[in-house]
Amino acid sequence: MACCCVVTSTGTNKVIESCGKFSHIAGPGISVIIPFVNNTSGTISMRIQQLEVACETKSKDNVFLTLRVAVQYQVINQPDKIKDSHYRLTNPRVQIESYVFDVVRSELPKLDLDDIFEAKDSIAKSIAENLEASMSTFGYEILGTPITDIDPDREVKRAMNEINKNKRLRVAAEDEGEAVKIRAVKEAEAEASRTEIQAKADAEAKFLAGQGVSRQRQAIMEGLRESVNAFKNEVQGVDAKTVMDLMIVTQYFDMMKDVGAQGKTNAVFLNSSSGGDFMADGMKKGFLAGLPAAPGFAMSR
Repeated sequence: MACCCVVTSTGTNKVIESCGKFSHIAGPGISVIIPFVNNTSGTISMRIQQLEVACETKSKDNVFLTLRVAVQYQVINQPDKIKDSHYRLTNPRVQIESYVFDVVRSELPKLDLDDIFEAKDSIAKSIAENLEASMSTFGYEILGTPITDIDPDREVKRAMNEINKNKRLRVAAEDEGEAVKIRAVKEAEAEASRTEIQAKADAEAKFLAGQGVSRQRQAIMEGLRESVNAFKNEVQGVDAKTVMDLMIVTQYFDMMKDVGAQGKTNAVFLNSSSGGDFMADGMKKGFLAGLPAAPGFAMSR
């Protein structure tokens, strides 16, 4: 009986039938079949295949979205499983899509839209488990079911972006307000510190000025005392009151000289007398009766 050969490429298997009935699986390489008795029913690819499934459904909060799942599957490399994959399913891709639709449309309506993004891995795992249990009976192994895209309606995405935008604007406004508050508090604290420092500086300056005036007056008193004592020692028969009156008169004329030398000053009228009280008593009375006069004039009476 004549024979013929069947060549099978690497990565594939061929299903051999005998008189229309399954006979065996021909692996990669050359296989011998009997002409007119055996024939090749089909070639099964053993490579990993991927099916992109897009399923439209809605979430628990009634948002319509499209979920895209990449199903990676492969025929189980066993003769029985290869036979099942060839004879039991007419179109395995359609069957896989049906199972994906069933899982997605049963799981996603239980979740809100925001939760779907967070539960993507658990949804993919649920799809894989369901497909594995169903497709293994048909000779297929499910290697992975990653979710490649979650695409809500365009208006929903725009609304979500607006929500996120407004949320970020609100947070930015709160941060800006907090910054302004902190800046105002710090400025107030700085101003209070400056005021406190200035007050301390003014108080210290006035204290030092008071000490200076006090020392000046002490020096004047010491000078007057020394002058009176010296005058009494040098001039016999002169008492301390006479010396003081003479010094007051001297200060009086020095003051009048200084007032007259100024271009913009107010003259003060002072009473002077040559009577028994001498000029010192007249000056004392004049101080009490002193009135402002026109600038640039100084008169005595």
